[in-house]
Amino acid sequence: EPHLTENTRFWVERARIGAGGASGLGTLFAGAYIGTDIGKPGGKPARSFKGLELPPVITTGLPGSHFTLRAEKLGSLDIGSPIYYRQIKVGQVVAYELGKTGKHVDIKIFIDAPHHGDIFENTRFWNASGLDVAVDASGIRINTQSFLTMMIGGIAYDTPANLEPGAPAQEGATFKLYASREKIFEKAYVERKPWLLYFDGSVRGLAVGAPVELQGIQIGEVTDITLEFDREKLAFRIPVLIELEPERIKFIGGERALSTAERKRGMDILVARGLRAQLKTGSLLTGQLLVGLDLHPEAPPAKINWDGRYPELPTIPTPMEEITSGVTRIVEKFDKIPLEQIGKDLQQTMANLSKTTANLQTLVQKLDANVAPAATDTLKQAQTTLIKVDRLLNADSPTGHELKRALAELADAARNISILMDYLERHPDSVIFGKEQSNEK
Repeated sequence: EPHLTENTRFWVERARIGAGGASGLGTLFAGAYIGTDIGKPGGKPARSFKGLELPPVITTGLPGSHFTLRAEKLGSLDIGSPIYYRQIKVGQVVAYELGKTGKHVDIKIFIDAPHHGDIFENTRFWNASGLDVAVDASGIRINTQSFLTMMIGGIAYDTPANLEPGAPAQEGATFKLYASREKIFEKAYVERKPWLLYFDGSVRGLAVGAPVELQGIQIGEVTDITLEFDREKLAFRIPVLIELEPERIKFIGGERALSTAERKRGMDILVARGLRAQLKTGSLLTGQLLVGLDLHPEAPPAKINWDGRYPELPTIPTPMEEITSGVTRIVEKFDKIPLEQIGKDLQQTMANLSKTTANLQTLVQKLDANVAPAATDTLKQAQTTLIKVDRLLNADSPTGHELKRALAELADAARNISILMDYLERHPDSVIFGKEQSNEK
């Protein structure tokens, strides 16, 4: 009785099956009884108590430490869910409650001694419920802490090798509960910048939380997807809000932080060089989409709209949309071709060509009938003329002798002219004084 204080707790011990296993099985034979936990010393004496609906998970005096984990949601965790360190059970969940703001859940845990000494300031806790599936360049990896965590859930913790452990964690310290083991290696980024993207095509497969990648490296995520209708253009468009984390990008060329104006100028330059947002397939198996940021120098010129609530980054269609659009344009141009009129004109042209061919055949027949006899007479006359010329130029004919004599006289005259020209060249004064006077001189 002197040990009963306000910290003393009572409950009815009976057979129970919970997340931590079965308890109170002995009561099936001996009957139920009242359990007691004296509680921490130093409390005020008390004589009236309210019994607990459930027995406490951890009783007073059990060596170890209490900690608090903060999570976005409770998930499959419950009181008694196991906690593992290197796949060895070292503790359990003892309580949980909704945070004061209603935006998170505080999970109370207890780590048995001496394992509570393995928890440091940089220790990371993650939800180990179910199967932990990871896909990387090595293939598909499936991990689980135990068969029990697959059934009822659980928590695991470790200190990443790339982090300094820090000082040992104090009793009651609060840690973040990550969704998976992969998440504990992600660096926490404080700065997040919203950007607005507009897509005209379907965004099926794109979900809130989808990654935003710059040349294959994640630099943000999708935070909102809506649907708008433009009354002026009478068309739908899909605004997608994303958040980029500039701290993921390492800037080279100076340690000084860039000002807002410098960042805007840098983004304007990148967009002028072809930086565009585009939907890409993240998984061929599930059809999930992601937002990719890449340089497309061949893209049409565009600028960032800085005037709205969020800066608007230009987008381009997906490769499949570009192919579909190109085929559509070709079909539209083909539809504009007046094939029916061309067919009629072609038929008329063929008919005219047939008539022309018939007329040409008639003309050829007339030429054969009229021109051929005239051509025959002309050839006969030419043959007669050639015979006469041959007879005239024959060496035995009088005309031939006369022609030879004329040619001989012409040759003599040419020789005399040559002698005269030679003399005049040697005695040019003979043209004035005569041949004899010129000789006397």
